[in-house]
Amino acid sequence: MRHVIALDVGGTGMKAALVGADGELLHQARRATGRERGPDSVVESVLDFAADLRAHGERHFGAPAAAAGVAVPGIVDSDRGIAAYSANLGWRDVPLRDLLGERLHGVPVALGHDVRTGGLAEGRIGAGRGSDRFLFVPLGTGIAGAIGIEGRVEAGAHGFAGEIGHIVVRRDGVPCPCGQRGCLERYASAAAVGEAWAAASGDPDADAAGCAKAVGSGDPRAQAVWQEAVDALADGLVTALTLLDPRTLIIGGGLAEAGETLFTPLRAAVGRRLTFQKPPSVVPAVLGDTAGCRGAGLLAWDLLSTTPTAPSEVTA
Repeated sequence: MRHVIALDVGGTGMKAALVGADGELLHQARRATGRERGPDSVVESVLDFAADLRAHGERHFGAPAAAAGVAVPGIVDSDRGIAAYSANLGWRDVPLRDLLGERLHGVPVALGHDVRTGGLAEGRIGAGRGSDRFLFVPLGTGIAGAIGIEGRVEAGAHGFAGEIGHIVVRRDGVPCPCGQRGCLERYASAAAVGEAWAAASGDPDADAAGCAKAVGSGDPRAQAVWQEAVDALADGLVTALTLLDPRTLIIGGGLAEAGETLFTPLRAAVGRRLTFQKPPSVVPAVLGDTAGCRGAGLLAWDLLSTTPTAPSEVTA
Protein backbone atom coordinates (compact mmCIF):
# COMPACT_ATOMS: atom_id res chain seq x y z
CA MET A 1 0.00 0.00 0.00
CA ARG A 2 1.46 3.37 -0.99
CA HIS A 3 1.97 5.61 2.02
CA VAL A 4 4.05 8.46 3.45
CA ILE A 5 5.64 9.17 6.82
CA ALA A 6 4.29 12.08 8.85
CA LEU A 7 6.02 13.48 11.94
CA ASP A 8 4.88 16.29 14.24
CA VAL A 9 7.68 17.28 16.60
CA GLY A 10 6.67 19.18 19.73
CA GLY A 11 8.54 20.57 22.68
CA THR A 12 8.35 17.38 24.74
CA GLY A 13 6.71 14.77 22.51
CA MET A 14 6.45 13.61 18.92
CA LYS A 15 3.34 12.35 17.12
CA ALA A 16 3.75 10.28 13.97
CA ALA A 17 1.73 8.36 11.42
CA LEU A 18 1.90 6.44 8.20
CA VAL A 19 -0.61 8.12 5.92
CA GLY A 20 -2.33 6.60 2.91
CA ALA A 21 -3.08 8.39 -0.35
CA ASP A 22 -6.64 9.09 0.78
CA GLY A 23 -5.42 10.67 4.02
CA GLU A 24 -6.17 7.60 6.13
CA LEU A 25 -3.93 7.18 9.17
CA LEU A 26 -2.68 3.65 8.64
CA HIS A 27 -0.48 3.57 11.72
CA GLN A 28 0.01 6.01 14.60
CA ALA A 29 2.71 6.28 17.27
CA ARG A 30 4.06 8.69 19.88
CA ARG A 31 7.43 9.18 21.53
CA ALA A 32 9.21 11.64 23.78
CA THR A 33 11.69 14.01 22.16
CA GLY A 34 14.31 13.42 24.84
CA ARG A 35 15.03 17.14 25.01
CA GLU A 36 16.39 16.79 28.56
CA ARG A 37 19.43 15.09 26.97
CA GLY A 38 20.16 18.06 24.70
CA PRO A 39 19.47 19.15 21.09
CA ASP A 40 21.65 16.49 19.47
CA SER A 41 19.63 13.84 21.24
CA VAL A 42 16.40 15.40 19.97
CA VAL A 43 17.64 15.25 16.39
CA GLU A 44 18.67 11.62 16.81
CA SER A 45 15.26 10.82 18.32
CA VAL A 46 13.53 12.30 15.27
CA LEU A 47 15.75 10.35 12.88
CA ASP A 48 15.31 7.07 14.80
CA PHE A 49 11.55 7.52 14.92
CA ALA A 50 11.40 8.11 11.17
CA ALA A 51 13.54 5.04 10.49
CA ASP A 52 11.32 2.88 12.68
CA LEU A 53 8.25 4.16 10.83
CA ARG A 54 9.86 3.27 7.52
CA ALA A 55 10.57 -0.23 8.81
CA HIS A 56 7.01 -0.61 10.03
CA GLY A 57 5.69 0.32 6.60
CA GLU A 58 7.95 -2.19 4.90
CA ARG A 59 6.83 -4.97 7.25
CA HIS A 60 3.10 -4.26 7.16
CA PHE A 61 2.47 -2.69 3.76
CA GLY A 62 5.08 -4.37 1.63
CA ALA A 63 6.98 -1.24 0.60
CA PRO A 64 8.84 1.70 2.16
CA ALA A 65 7.23 5.11 2.43
CA ALA A 66 7.20 7.13 -0.78
CA ALA A 67 7.96 10.43 1.00
CA ALA A 68 8.07 12.02 4.43
CA GLY A 69 6.78 15.23 5.97
CA VAL A 70 7.85 16.70 9.28
CA ALA A 71 6.46 19.66 11.22
CA VAL A 72 8.69 21.35 13.80
CA PRO A 73 8.38 24.38 16.11
CA GLY A 74 10.47 27.53 16.06
CA ILE A 75 12.03 29.16 13.03
CA VAL A 76 11.96 26.98 9.92
CA ASP A 77 13.57 27.51 6.53
CA SER A 78 11.52 25.17 4.39
CA ASP A 79 13.24 26.14 1.13
CA ARG A 80 16.57 24.88 2.43
CA GLY A 81 15.08 22.23 4.70
CA ILE A 82 16.64 23.68 7.84
CA ALA A 83 15.22 23.80 11.35
CA ALA A 84 16.85 27.14 12.09
CA TYR A 85 15.99 27.66 15.76
CA SER A 86 13.78 26.32 18.50
CA ALA A 87 13.95 27.66 22.05
CA ASN A 88 12.06 24.63 23.37
CA LEU A 89 14.27 22.05 21.67
CA GLY A 90 17.53 23.96 21.87
CA TRP A 91 18.60 23.35 18.29
CA ARG A 92 20.05 25.76 15.75
CA ASP A 93 20.54 25.39 11.99
CA VAL A 94 19.76 21.68 11.83
CA PRO A 95 19.69 20.43 8.18
CA LEU A 96 16.77 18.21 9.09
CA ARG A 97 15.54 17.56 5.56
CA ASP A 98 18.92 16.24 4.42
CA LEU A 99 19.42 14.21 7.59
CA LEU A 100 16.00 12.59 7.26
CA GLY A 101 16.48 11.98 3.56
CA GLU A 102 19.73 10.17 4.29
CA ARG A 103 18.24 8.10 7.13
CA LEU A 104 15.24 7.20 4.95
CA HIS A 105 17.43 6.09 2.01
CA GLY A 106 16.79 9.01 -0.28
CA VAL A 107 13.01 9.49 -0.16
CA PRO A 108 11.88 13.11 -0.62
CA VAL A 109 11.28 15.00 2.63
CA ALA A 110 9.20 18.15 3.27
CA LEU A 111 9.85 20.35 6.30
CA GLY A 112 7.23 22.74 7.66
CA HIS A 113 6.38 24.91 10.65
CA ASP A 114 4.07 23.28 13.19
CA VAL A 115 1.32 25.93 13.26
CA ARG A 116 1.19 26.41 9.52
CA THR A 117 1.29 22.67 8.95
CA GLY A 118 -1.59 22.19 11.37
CA GLY A 119 -3.42 25.01 9.62
CA LEU A 120 -2.88 23.32 6.27
CA ALA A 121 -4.62 20.21 7.60
CA GLU A 122 -7.49 22.10 9.24
CA GLY A 123 -8.05 24.14 6.11
CA ARG A 124 -7.80 21.36 3.59
CA ILE A 125 -9.37 18.36 5.36
CA GLY A 126 -10.66 19.74 8.66
CA ALA A 127 -12.91 22.59 9.75
CA GLY A 128 -12.10 24.70 6.68
CA ARG A 129 -12.65 21.96 4.11
CA GLY A 130 -14.24 23.42 1.00
CA SER A 131 -13.32 27.00 1.92
CA ASP A 132 -11.08 28.80 -0.57
CA ARG A 133 -9.83 31.28 2.04
CA PHE A 134 -9.45 30.60 5.76
CA LEU A 135 -7.58 31.86 8.78
CA PHE A 136 -6.52 29.28 11.38
CA VAL A 137 -5.76 30.68 14.85
CA PRO A 138 -4.71 28.28 17.62
CA LEU A 139 -4.96 29.75 21.13
CA GLY A 140 -2.30 28.03 23.21
CA THR A 141 0.68 29.21 25.23
CA GLY A 142 0.97 31.90 22.58
CA ILE A 143 -1.10 32.80 19.53
CA ALA A 144 -0.01 32.22 15.95
CA GLY A 145 -1.94 31.88 12.71
CA ALA A 146 -2.06 30.29 9.31
CA ILE A 147 -3.46 32.05 6.25
CA GLY A 148 -5.02 29.58 3.85
CA ILE A 149 -5.53 30.43 0.18
CA GLU A 150 -6.92 27.82 -2.21
CA GLY A 151 -5.46 24.80 -0.48
CA ARG A 152 -2.08 26.18 0.52
CA VAL A 153 -0.76 28.17 3.45
CA GLU A 154 0.79 31.58 2.84
CA ALA A 155 4.16 32.22 4.47
CA GLY A 156 4.80 35.77 3.23
CA ALA A 157 7.95 37.25 1.75
CA HIS A 158 9.98 36.70 4.92
CA GLY A 159 8.08 33.82 6.48
CA PHE A 160 6.14 35.74 9.13
CA ALA A 161 2.68 35.88 7.57
CA GLY A 162 -0.05 35.00 10.03
CA GLU A 163 1.70 36.11 13.23
CA ILE A 164 -1.57 37.48 14.57
CA GLY A 165 -0.45 37.07 18.18
CA HIS A 166 1.74 40.12 17.73
CA ILE A 167 -0.93 42.47 16.46
CA VAL A 168 -1.07 45.27 19.05
CA VAL A 169 -4.58 45.36 20.50
CA ARG A 170 -3.90 47.49 23.60
CA ARG A 171 -1.69 50.48 22.97
CA ASP A 172 0.85 50.91 25.79
CA GLY A 173 -0.39 47.64 27.27
CA VAL A 174 1.35 44.65 28.80
CA PRO A 175 4.97 44.21 27.61
CA CYS A 176 5.51 41.32 25.21
CA PRO A 177 8.74 39.31 24.81
CA CYS A 178 8.72 40.34 21.14
CA GLY A 179 9.59 43.90 22.23
CA GLN A 180 6.17 45.49 21.70
CA ARG A 181 3.49 46.32 24.26
CA GLY A 182 -0.14 45.22 24.17
CA CYS A 183 0.20 42.24 21.82
CA LEU A 184 -2.84 40.03 21.35
CA GLU A 185 -1.23 36.95 22.86
CA ARG A 186 -0.58 38.84 26.11
CA TYR A 187 -4.36 39.05 26.57
CA ALA A 188 -6.07 36.18 24.75
CA SER A 189 -3.74 33.18 24.81
CA ALA A 190 -4.46 30.31 27.16
CA ALA A 191 -1.36 31.30 29.12
CA ALA A 192 -2.53 34.92 29.46
CA VAL A 193 -6.02 33.90 30.58
CA GLY A 194 -4.51 31.50 33.12
CA GLU A 195 -2.26 34.23 34.52
CA ALA A 196 -5.13 36.72 34.75
CA TRP A 197 -7.41 34.18 36.43
CA ALA A 198 -4.71 33.18 38.91
CA ALA A 199 -4.35 36.83 39.91
CA ALA A 200 -8.11 37.43 40.11
CA SER A 201 -8.88 34.25 42.03
CA GLY A 202 -5.87 34.34 44.31
CA ASP A 203 -4.99 30.78 43.33
CA PRO A 204 -1.46 30.55 41.87
CA ASP A 205 -2.29 27.17 40.33
CA ALA A 206 -5.37 28.44 38.47
CA ASP A 207 -5.39 28.02 34.67
CA ALA A 208 -7.48 28.92 31.64
CA ALA A 209 -9.54 25.72 31.82
CA GLY A 210 -10.44 26.56 35.41
CA CYS A 211 -11.41 30.07 34.36
CA ALA A 212 -13.76 28.71 31.67
CA LYS A 213 -15.35 26.39 34.23
CA ALA A 214 -15.81 29.28 36.66
CA VAL A 215 -17.40 31.35 33.88
CA GLY A 216 -19.93 28.56 33.40
CA SER A 217 -20.74 28.57 37.10
CA GLY A 218 -21.36 32.32 37.05
CA ASP A 219 -18.29 33.58 38.92
CA PRO A 220 -18.17 37.35 38.18
CA ARG A 221 -14.39 37.49 38.59
CA ALA A 222 -13.95 34.78 35.97
CA GLN A 223 -16.49 36.44 33.69
CA ALA A 224 -14.54 39.70 33.82
CA VAL A 225 -11.24 37.93 32.99
CA TRP A 226 -12.90 35.96 30.20
CA GLN A 227 -14.60 38.98 28.66
CA GLU A 228 -11.34 40.93 28.60
CA ALA A 229 -9.73 38.07 26.69
CA VAL A 230 -12.67 37.74 24.29
CA ASP A 231 -12.69 41.48 23.58
CA ALA A 232 -8.95 41.51 22.89
CA LEU A 233 -9.26 38.46 20.66
CA ALA A 234 -12.12 40.04 18.72
CA ASP A 235 -10.08 43.22 18.20
CA GLY A 236 -7.18 41.22 16.79
CA LEU A 237 -9.39 39.02 14.63
CA VAL A 238 -11.25 41.96 13.10
CA THR A 239 -7.94 43.53 12.10
CA ALA A 240 -7.00 40.25 10.41
CA LEU A 241 -10.44 39.94 8.81
CA THR A 242 -10.20 43.44 7.39
CA LEU A 243 -6.86 42.66 5.77
CA LEU A 244 -7.46 39.07 4.63
CA ASP A 245 -11.23 38.69 4.13
CA PRO A 246 -11.38 34.93 4.85
CA ARG A 247 -14.59 32.97 4.46
CA THR A 248 -13.82 30.79 7.46
CA LEU A 249 -12.14 31.62 10.75
CA ILE A 250 -10.96 28.45 12.50
CA ILE A 251 -10.16 28.73 16.20
CA GLY A 252 -8.12 25.94 17.80
CA GLY A 253 -5.75 25.31 20.66
CA GLY A 254 -6.42 24.77 24.34
CA LEU A 255 -8.68 27.78 24.81
CA ALA A 256 -11.04 26.55 22.09
CA GLU A 257 -11.74 23.47 24.20
CA ALA A 258 -14.05 25.71 26.23
CA GLY A 259 -16.56 25.29 23.39
CA GLU A 260 -19.48 27.69 23.36
CA THR A 261 -18.19 29.36 26.51
CA LEU A 262 -15.71 30.87 24.07
CA PHE A 263 -17.48 30.79 20.73
CA THR A 264 -20.82 32.36 21.70
CA PRO A 265 -19.33 35.59 23.14
CA LEU A 266 -16.56 35.63 20.52
CA ARG A 267 -18.98 35.53 17.59
CA ALA A 268 -20.99 38.32 19.22
CA ALA A 269 -17.89 40.43 19.91
CA VAL A 270 -16.63 40.03 16.34
CA GLY A 271 -20.07 40.87 14.98
CA ARG A 272 -20.26 44.08 17.01
CA ARG A 273 -16.98 45.27 15.53
CA LEU A 274 -17.78 44.69 11.87
CA THR A 275 -18.97 47.56 9.72
CA PHE A 276 -18.40 47.00 5.99
CA GLN A 277 -16.63 43.63 6.38
CA LYS A 278 -18.43 40.44 5.51
CA PRO A 279 -18.75 38.21 8.58
CA PRO A 280 -16.87 34.93 8.28
CA SER A 281 -17.94 31.60 9.69
CA VAL A 282 -16.29 31.30 13.10
CA VAL A 283 -15.81 27.61 13.81
CA PRO A 284 -13.81 25.38 16.15
CA ALA A 285 -10.93 23.32 14.82
CA VAL A 286 -11.86 19.66 14.50
CA LEU A 287 -8.60 17.73 14.10
CA GLY A 288 -7.33 18.27 17.63
CA ASP A 289 -3.77 17.21 18.31
CA THR A 290 -3.63 15.21 15.08
CA ALA A 291 -3.64 18.37 12.93
CA GLY A 292 0.15 18.76 12.80
CA CYS A 293 0.70 15.12 11.94
CA ARG A 294 -2.01 15.11 9.27
CA GLY A 295 -0.59 18.31 7.84
CA ALA A 296 2.88 16.77 7.68
CA GLY A 297 1.32 13.93 5.71
CA LEU A 298 -0.20 16.43 3.31
CA LEU A 299 3.20 18.07 2.82
CA ALA A 300 4.68 14.68 1.99
CA TRP A 301 1.94 13.82 -0.52
CA ASP A 302 2.30 17.26 -2.07
CA LEU A 303 5.94 16.46 -2.81
CA LEU A 304 4.74 13.54 -4.91
CA SER A 305 2.10 15.55 -6.72
CA THR A 306 2.68 16.88 -10.23
CA THR A 307 1.08 20.16 -9.10
CA PRO A 308 2.35 20.59 -5.53
CA THR A 309 0.50 22.89 -3.19
CA ALA A 310 2.81 22.66 -0.18
CA PRO A 311 3.82 26.08 1.10
CA SER A 312 7.32 27.39 0.55
CA GLU A 313 8.15 29.12 3.79
CA VAL A 314 10.63 30.51 6.21
CA THR A 315 8.55 30.59 9.36
CA ALA A 316 8.61 31.46 12.98
